[in-house]
Amino acid sequence: MVLLLAMENQHKWRNLIVGLLLDGIGMLSFVVPGIGEFSDVIWAPVAGWLMTRIYKGRVGQVAGVIAFVEELLPGFDFIPSFTLMWIYTYLIKGSKLNSVFKGEKLE
Repeated sequence: MVLLLAMENQHKWRNLIVGLLLDGIGMLSFVVPGIGEFSDVIWAPVAGWLMTRIYKGRVGQVAGVIAFVEELLPGFDFIPSFTLMWIYTYLIKGSKLNSVFKGEKLE
């Protein structure tokens, strides 16, 4: 049981580091003027696919579509999709904050 919790904790932090790196890659298009929007056309489907690999299930699929659209639209590269998904998955989902988002009463 302890080993399982330790593995889950490692997985959690690995996903954060990978997400930060992928968000950094997505923001690189700001660095090279003129090439940025062209690189977004290539990066958008890759980012969407990677999101579905990192986060499984329906939530990962929705996040993949959001990441794809966010990377494809000009001017939205600053949004850290992977990091926001990590925050949702590991900090919000299953917490009291999630109940507030769903409109449930807290007791």
